Amino acid sequence: MLADVVKFVWMVFGEDRLTTREVEYRLESLFDYHCPDDFAKTMTKLKLAGYVKGEVSIEKGGWVWWVDDECKKKDLTGVN
Repeated sequence: MLADVVKFVWMVFGEDRLTTREVEYRLESLFDYHCPDDFAKTMTKLKLAGYVKGEVSIEKGGWVWWVDDECKKKDLTGVN
C-alpha cells in the first residue's frame, strides 16, 4: 500500500516544489486519494526513507517538498 502512495506522490510533483497542502490537493484532485492519517506525518516518513526531500520554508509558512532523481532511484520493493 505505501509503495502505491509513494508512486502517486512522485507523479504529482513533476519538477515542482510543493507545500504539504499542495501535495494533498494534487493527490485528491488527480487520484481521488485522501491520506487516512496526518499527511505531514506521512511526508516526514517518506522523507526519512529517502523517497522525497523537504525543508522548512519561512516564505511558505511550512514544509516544502520535492522529488529528484535520487529519490526516484530508491527501491520500492521493501515498502510496506
